[in-house]
Amino acid sequence: MLAPALAAAGCTVALAAQAQPRYTVSAEQLQQAVAQRFPMRFGVPGLVDLDIQPPQLRLLRQQNRVSAQMTVAAAGPALEHSLRGWFDVDFALRYEPADRTIRAHRLQFRNLQLPGLTPQASDLLNAYGPAVAAQALQEVVLHQLRPQDLALADSLGMRPDSITVTDQGLVIGFVFKPL
Repeated sequence: MLAPALAAAGCTVALAAQAQPRYTVSAEQLQQAVAQRFPMRFGVPGLVDLDIQPPQLRLLRQQNRVSAQMTVAAAGPALEHSLRGWFDVDFALRYEPADRTIRAHRLQFRNLQLPGLTPQASDLLNAYGPAVAAQALQEVVLHQLRPQDLALADSLGMRPDSITVTDQGLVIGFVFKPL
């Protein structure tokens, strides 16, 4: 009786002794949400301008993180000519109860690849890369749960807790609210 009601609310029931509701978010939903923030433009006045295209997300199940590869176009006085390349970051996820969102958090800049870049320009952009990555993705909303998504769990005295990265997307687990 509880399982059909949870399924109707977007939750699934774990078949374990301590069955708890779960809410799933597909990889496609994550990709669509993050793409809405792009393209973005960043720059160091008088040196370089960076145009960043929507990232391609990859789910890192074993690390319980998400990676993002973003295409970047760089141009400006610090460069001899315009360049195209990409940079990689990965991040953990957290739930923000104030607005019911799943957000990127604990961002790690991995690398910047701009073929044809001079060593001096490479040093400049790699120093600037973590700041650009943070502006582009730190605390970015990847999903927002609707009130109706949480209505049943809330009526059972539960709240979102764990976020698990799977090959298909995210699974949000629920726990009982403290008394």
